This record gives sequence, C-alpha cells and structure tokens, in this order.
Amino acid sequence: MAKISVSDLTFTYEGSADPVLENVTFHLDTDWKLGLIGRNGKGKTTLLNLFLGKYEYSGSISGTEHVDYFPYPVTNADLTKTASELIPQWKPQAEEWQVLIQMNQIKMDSDCLYRPFGTLSFGERTRVMLAVLFAMENEFLLIDEPTNHLDRDARELVKAYLKTKKGFILVSHDRDLLDAVCDHVLVLNKKTVSVQAGNFTSWWENKEKADAFARAENEKHLKEIKKLKTAADRSARWAQKSESTKIGFDPVKENDRSISTRSFIGAKTKKMQSRVKSFEFRMDREIEEKEGLLQDIETVTDLKINPLFFHKEVLIRANDLSLGYENAEQALFEDLRFEIKRGGRYVLLGGNGSGKSSLIKAILQRTPVKPADTGNLIVNGTLDVASGIVVSYVSQDTSHLKGSLHAYCEEQNIDETLFLALLRRLDFGREQFAKEMQDYSEGQKKKVLIAHSLLTPAHLYIWDEPLNYIDVFSRMQIEKMILSFQPTMLLVEHDVRFQEKVATQTVILDPHHSAPALPR
Repeated sequence: MAKISVSDLTFTYEGSADPVLENVTFHLDTDWKLGLIGRNGKGKTTLLNLFLGKYEYSGSISGTEHVDYFPYPVTNADLTKTASELIPQWKPQAEEWQVLIQMNQIKMDSDCLYRPFGTLSFGERTRVMLAVLFAMENEFLLIDEPTNHLDRDARELVKAYLKTKKGFILVSHDRDLLDAVCDHVLVLNKKTVSVQAGNFTSWWENKEKADAFARAENEKHLKEIKKLKTAADRSARWAQKSESTKIGFDPVKENDRSISTRSFIGAKTKKMQSRVKSFEFRMDREIEEKEGLLQDIETVTDLKINPLFFHKEVLIRANDLSLGYENAEQALFEDLRFEIKRGGRYVLLGGNGSGKSSLIKAILQRTPVKPADTGNLIVNGTLDVASGIVVSYVSQDTSHLKGSLHAYCEEQNIDETLFLALLRRLDFGREQFAKEMQDYSEGQKKKVLIAHSLLTPAHLYIWDEPLNYIDVFSRMQIEKMILSFQPTMLLVEHDVRFQEKVATQTVILDPHHSAPALPR
C-alpha cells in the first residue's frame, strides 16, 4: 500500500482571477477504490490532470509516479487504426496479451482489438480503453466519467468490471456506479476537501446528518448572539447614562447627593462597562464558533418549469414504425408501436446504435423544432405528431455552444435576466457569466441547454441524454422539479436512479434490452 499526499495545492488557469483549487490538502492510499465527487466546475478533471503533471501549480503532490488516465486521446486519424495499433501510444509498456486478459474479464471478444477503432460502438471503445488501462499492475489509475454516452447494458458491464478492481480514482456522477464500485470518496466541497470511507450513499447520508447538525448549531449560535447583543446594548446604555451623571449636579434638586457620590457612580459605571466587554467577548466567541458551519452546505434551490396544456390526450402515435438510413444494410428497428400521452414521462430504452436519437430526430422533423442534421433518415410506417404541439428540445450535442451568454440569449430570443437567474440556481458562479461558453466544462454546457429548455413553455419536453456530465446535486434537483411539475417528457437517459425516480413508461427499441422497474 502506497500513499498519495497532496499538501496546500493551489491552481489557477492562466487568465482567470479565481483559483480552481486553493490550499487543498488530503491523503489517500493507492489500493483504494476512490470516488471523486463534486459540483460541475469544482476541479475534478483538473485535479486528475495535476496528478498527471500537466500543469504548473503551487503546493506539493507526492506519490503519483505511476499513474495513467482514462479516456485515452483519440484523433480522427486514430479512428482508422485498430486498438492493437493504438496500444503502443496509449500505454507503451503494456503487452497485447495483457490487454487480451483484461478484455476477457470485461466480456469482450478479442476481435474488437483488431477492428478499426472508429467501427466500435461507444461501449466497445470504453471497454477496450479500460482493458488497456488495467493491463499493468502497480499503477494508480485515474478514470474520468467512463459511462457517459453508454447504454444501460454497457454500463452494467463496466460496473461489474470495476467492482473487481482496486487502485483508482473514479470521477462519475452516476450514483448507481459510485455505490457499486467505491469503498472511499474524495469530495470537493464548496470550501473544503474531505475523504471518507464508504460509497456515495453512505457519504450522502453522513452529509445530510452533518448538514442538519451544522444548521442547528448555526441557529443556536445566532440566537445566542442576538441575546448577547441585546444585553450588551442595554448595559452600554446604562453605563452611558450613569457616566453622564458622574460630574455636576443641582444641590437644590438633588439635595440627597454630595460630591462623594461621584466615586460610587464611577465604580458602578466601570462595572457596567466591564459587563459590556464580557458580552462582546462572548459574542466574538459565538461568532467565531459559528463561522464555517455552513461553508460546505449545498443550498439546492428548487427549479421551475412551465409546461403547457395540450387539448388532446395523445401527442405522438407510432404504428408499425421502422427507421433507417439511406444505403444502410438494415433498419435501426422495425414494427415499433407506442403512444406518448399527456402527463407521461417516457424513457427510450435500447443499446447504443438502436435508434433512440434517430427516433427523436424523426419526431422533431414533424414539429417546428427541426433537427440540425437528419442524415438521410428514412421513415416507414406511421409516425403521427399532434398538430400545433410546442416542443422544447435538449440535444446531447453541446459543440455548438460558443461565444457569450449575452449573445446566446439574443440569438435564442430568451430573457437574459431570467436565464442568468436560472443558471445561478443550477450552481453557476457569477464569474462564469463573463466567460465564453466554449471554455465551460461539459457539465456547465449541459446546464445551459437545460436552463434554456426550462424557460421554454412547451407541451412536450424532449431531452436526449440530458444528464451526461451533470453533477449529482443538480441531478437530484432536476428529479425533484420533474416530480413536482410533472411535464410531459420523452427522454433518453441511462442513469438508473433517474429512470427509477421519474419515468412512468418505457419505449423499448431493442427487444434484448431490459426495462427498469418503474414507480407505481
């Protein structure tokens, strides 16, 4: 068991006034299965890159001599190469036989190693990279969001594989994955960094208890400070009033008082002033004990959405529907039947490449929200979309987000003040508003799209993998909003916990794909 020690680590990106990490100190063991948790933009990926030695920083990091990082970089030219050809540039010290052993453990056919990388599905690419990553022993591995864009079945394979491993940091917002594979968590809180034994659920339960205790202690200190302040003010007024009578008196009106009374009044005033100082000292102590109590509490503000009411019960109806692309050897799916009814929340299920996003594009073609690229999509059978329906769409693609938020609001014709206020509720710092959107983290870009959708009153909300890169706090925030307002939704989302909480129906495109248990 080796140690990794981080001491007084501070890092700021060039051109930024705000540090991403500031005076961070923690220690961890290299045989832990460590989950890295934190809000979008808190520096999770940055921390991994600092472990890799990519950036200059102040402070110290020791014990990271043998680390490796997932995902490996893949260029357009690499897509034409086989994974076997890519192993030397990804992990030069690894032998192919070592990778093949790992591929067997992660339930992969060996021929995936010899096919052009670009022909592999997202799930296959992820599993090949993980097989290469774990090919060597005595390394500490940095795994950055391995389940993004993976379907449910691929996630299950990755989860089962990682459960058998140790000696890694896993950055993920997938609560099911964190619970299944982690035995420790490293949490980038709002102000501090903490390390705890356990998985996501045990950490979350401890956090809720700690937050409740901190709020109670804060309230107790506030009451005590208020009581002490009132007593100090009263004593100060008494002392001031008493002091004002010490010198000078009217012998006619105050015939019971003599010059010797002055010393008595002075002693009384001094005693009162001493009492004021005692109150002030106790107040300072209460304030000092109160400081920091709420610094790491995540204040999640409720979100709102304004769904429109549609006069018809059925918004979308498909009958004997098949979908495919021109020149493709076979259809994505055939003979699909389903209905999207008012008030339901429907999750599209199917493996990667089963046609989920293509079905969404086919639906959008029949609405004013035209998809950017349908790629010669061929639709056979019946796909009826109710006339006059208003749709709010969140794409899984964020590559078009560039420029300032101000320009984006003007281009999309949305109220900038309301938009920025909603981003604040989604934990955007005000300093983010001055940045260009291309400099945002992927999670922050997703929040821009979600905020736009929430501000768009619609009969139907179509969200295509909305939670990719979104932090766990915002996921729970979005879940609560959906359950509160119950908009009609069509979703592609592979987060098992999210499906279990919000879905009322499933539409299965792949007959071999297992449907989750839904709430009654």
